[in-house]
Formats: sequence, C-alpha cells, structure tokens
Amino acid sequence: QNILIRREYAFYMEDLVYESKIKVPYTWSVGETGSKFLKALKDEKKLLANKCSDTGEVFIPPKKYSPHTMKENTEWVEVSGKGEIQSFTERCYDSLAAPKDGQTLYALIKLEGVDQLLPHFIGEAKYDDLSIGQKVEPVFKDERDGHILDIKYFKPV
Repeated sequence: QNILIRREYAFYMEDLVYESKIKVPYTWSVGETGSKFLKALKDEKKLLANKCSDTGEVFIPPKKYSPHTMKENTEWVEVSGKGEIQSFTERCYDSLAAPKDGQTLYALIKLEGVDQLLPHFIGEAKYDDLSIGQKVEPVFKDERDGHILDIKYFKPV
C-alpha cells in the first residue's frame, strides 16, 4: 500500500492497475538520408550505406552527419548485405508487449564494408546452430514497403 499525505491528512490507497491496449498513431519524416536508404531497400533490394569523408567510416543505416566530424556524409556506397554474426540471443518468453511470433533470434551483424553493427532478426536457423563469426546474408520480404523490416531476416550461409 502507498501512503499519501495531503494537508496533514494521511490515508491509505490501493494501487490501481488498469490493463488495456493503446494505439498512438503518428507519422514522421525519415529525412533525405533515411528516404534514400529505405527507397533502395524497397524498390531494388539494395543496401546503401554512406561514408564519412574524413575518417572513411561507413554507416548503415546511413547517418546524415558523421558523429566524429559533424560534417555531412555525402558519399554513398552499396554493400552486399553479407556479413557475420558478432553477438546473438534468443527470446525465450512470451509477453503482452512482445508476443512470440516465430522470429525469436536476434543478432548484431557486421556487414562487409561497414564499420558499425546492425541489429536484426536471424531466420532459417536454430539458436544451437549459431556461432560468433558465422556468415549470414539478408532475406528480403516479397512485398516491401520502405522499412528496415523489408529485410525479413538474415540467414546463415
């Protein structure tokens, strides 16, 4: 029980718990950089990254500005999408917030030619068959809508 004190009065109040679903629709712009990346995923099944002109660091998802120099990243490169698992985990529970839907393996993936890790789903594999350094490649949805999940998952090669 919680004790509430207001103007010299003390009384006890039971916590109120209310279970419901909330829908909060909203729309925002992903900007010029995000749009170029997502349009390439949707229309061409291509993974575009961009590059810091000073450090040569390659970013995917792309960044409008280099976090190191704060200069705009204007050079674009296409990457194969092939990479290797750097870390992985499995979700072993079901909850109202995240129902178990078959995609329960997650990994941090180091894509060839990219300097940062991309978190994403792993498919066509079992947890016990995964390992650090294992090679993977992307599997795209048949119908894409311009979202990072147009990459359905990465599968072991």
